[in-house]
Amino acid sequence: MKVLYFAWVRQKVGTAEEEVAPPPEVRDVAGLVAWLAGRGPGHAAAFADPRQIRAAVNQDFAPPDHPVRAGDEVAFFPPVTGG
Repeated sequence: MKVLYFAWVRQKVGTAEEEVAPPPEVRDVAGLVAWLAGRGPGHAAAFADPRQIRAAVNQDFAPPDHPVRAGDEVAFFPPVTGG
């Protein structure tokens, strides 16, 4: 699974993208967020408040209960604000 990070999420994690192989119990975006948060201090800081993160799976916006599978591309980014 390819994971992409944007804006301040990337700054906290310390990389723009990484390939990960989450365990089988990670079945959705929320589970992936929880698993990623345990990967280290940067990930923990980025995912400390999951409500402040938006996700896209295979370039489509995805809610926390959206399924994820091996081979997916999952992107995390802050909420977009307009002005």
